[in-house]
Amino acid sequence: MSRLAKRTVVLAKVETTSGTDSTPTGASNAIQVMDLSITPLDAKNVDTNFLTSYFGGAAQLVGTASVKCSFSVLLAGAGAAATAPAWGALLLGCANAETTGLLTPNRVEYLPATDSLKTLTIYYYDDGLLHKLLGCFGNAKLSAKSGEAPKLTFDFVGLDGGVSATANATAVLTAWKTPPAVTKANITDINLGCTYATGALSGGTSYNSTGLALDWGNSVSFAPMLTTEEVVLADRDMTGSVSLELSAAQEVTMLTSVKANTLQSIGFVIGASTGNKIMLHMPNVQLINPKKEEFNGKRIIGFDMRVLPSSGNDELRIVSL
Repeated sequence: MSRLAKRTVVLAKVETTSGTDSTPTGASNAIQVMDLSITPLDAKNVDTNFLTSYFGGAAQLVGTASVKCSFSVLLAGAGAAATAPAWGALLLGCANAETTGLLTPNRVEYLPATDSLKTLTIYYYDDGLLHKLLGCFGNAKLSAKSGEAPKLTFDFVGLDGGVSATANATAVLTAWKTPPAVTKANITDINLGCTYATGALSGGTSYNSTGLALDWGNSVSFAPMLTTEEVVLADRDMTGSVSLELSAAQEVTMLTSVKANTLQSIGFVIGASTGNKIMLHMPNVQLINPKKEEFNGKRIIGFDMRVLPSSGNDELRIVSL
């Protein structure tokens, strides 16, 4: 019988010891994925370049190799305000820290991290063939655009933990909830100049928008040495983009801010129901590269964003309420 791409199961679990299999299970660690791809052997092959008396190629030596996989998940809450959402473990593998259980009002918060980083074990079942990725670090991207489903996209690099012909795990996906679409009924406008405290945004000015996109900009690489191999996450440079509907006077003010290298905060809320509301807050954003854009005949202004830390490890706060 043919193997089918649709019959794919992905599991991910935080490792206690980096590079040591944390043994994820279908019952507890299944990921509800979209846009899935895997590079089962990303090898740096070595040319031999033997001299011969005739034209033709030569075999290569398989050099150092890692495994890569990428996928997207929907950005939804956990169904309860004090519970970590199902995608939380994936963010931990992208240099984020999670705070839960001690917050009032009930919520879970994610902030970027530099120290005590977590790696993941990822199992990728390809209809009867199991690929194991160990010691995984990754990069994350977030998209919340008008008329679309909010989602996170992940690109992970891991050590080759081997492959085996193994029946797929049974994926239990009840922890994965359906997010609200990014529509007028479910979101608030982009807010510039707002402050964040205890699960709420306050102040600032709201602007009509088509939504935003963010890229963690994690520097992830495979580092093979003579006696060790590991995946290294060495830096972060978060960027993004946003498009705003501005009056003529507001555009003048915004362009003046761009020219002055002004930093400002940005807040955004997706969803209105407890247990399925996601809040974003960035305290230090530099808007750059203004662009004239058209949206169904309307004039909007697009900006690239540099999402900068304020006191460190605080450039983006994700709150699941």
